[in-house]
Amino acid sequence: MRILITGGTGLIGRHLCSALLAQGHALTVLSRHPATVAAKCGESVRAMESLDEWTPERPFEAVINLAGEPIVDAYWSAKRKQVLLDSRVGLTQKLVQRIAAAQQKPTVLLSGSAVGYYGNGGDTVLDEAMAAGHDFPSELCAEWEREARVAEKSAVRVCLLRTGLVLSQRGGLLGRMLLPFKLALGARLGDGKQWMSWVHIDDYVAMVLHLLEDVSLNGAFNMTAPAPVTNAEFTQTLAQALHRPVLFVAPSFVLELAMGERACLLLEGQRVIPKRLESSGFQFAHPKLDGAMQNLLK
Repeated sequence: MRILITGGTGLIGRHLCSALLAQGHALTVLSRHPATVAAKCGESVRAMESLDEWTPERPFEAVINLAGEPIVDAYWSAKRKQVLLDSRVGLTQKLVQRIAAAQQKPTVLLSGSAVGYYGNGGDTVLDEAMAAGHDFPSELCAEWEREARVAEKSAVRVCLLRTGLVLSQRGGLLGRMLLPFKLALGARLGDGKQWMSWVHIDDYVAMVLHLLEDVSLNGAFNMTAPAPVTNAEFTQTLAQALHRPVLFVAPSFVLELAMGERACLLLEGQRVIPKRLESSGFQFAHPKLDGAMQNLLK
C-alpha cells in the first residue's frame, strides 16, 4: 500500500515505519524537517513538507495520523494550549480536507488520540464505551477525534488510537526515566495510587498493523496493554528490573507548583483496558509490565 504518515519521525512513527517497510509498503512522511526523514524513517521513505503537496491526483491507500506537539513539555499557557490544538485538531482538519479532495480516496484513516480522553478515571476500569472527561486533555482528545471522524463522510474507515504510555528504550517515558532510576534517584509520584495505562512499543506497532489490515474494524480503540498498573507498581517494577531501590517520593504539591495544570498528567490517571482490540482477536506479546520491562531492559 501507499501510506501517508504524519508524525512519522517521532518515537512511535520511527518504529512503525520500520515495520511497514519490512512488509513492503511505500511510505511518505509529512515532516516540517523533510531532510531528516530518510535518516530517521528509512532511506526509501519519501518526505512531504506540507499537505499542499498532496494534490487530488496523488493516491494514498491509507493515512496514519500521529502528529502532535508534546503535551507535557511546556507550561499550559493559553498560547501553548492553542499550539497543542493546532498540531492535533488543526492538522487533522487539513488532512481530512485533503482526503475529501482526493480523486482516489484512501480506504482507511488511523488517527491519533490518547487515554487522556477519559479524564481522571480514578479506579474505574475504562473501556472504549466510556464517555470523555472534562479537563483540558480530554477536551483536546475529544475534539481531535471528532475532526478525524469527519473523514467517514468520504466513505473512509476511521480508527481512533487512544494511546497510553508507550514504553521503548529509544525515548518517551521510559527513556526519560532510565537514567535517574539507574542512579537510584527514581521516585514515586505523589501517593502512587494513580493508574498508568502502558504498552510495549512492539505491541503498539502490532496493534496499528492489525487495525490497518482488518477492514471490519472502525471507531475508537484503547491502545494499551491489558494490565494497567498504579504509579507505585510501575515505579517498583522498573526499579526491580534495574536492580535499584526506590528511595524517594515526589510530593504532589511540589509537582503542582512546578508544573501547574500539567501536573494532572502525572498525578491523575486512567485504568484503561483494550477491550475492543482483544475482542477482535489481537494477542499481546507483552501483556504484563514485569515481562515488558525485562524485554526492554535485557
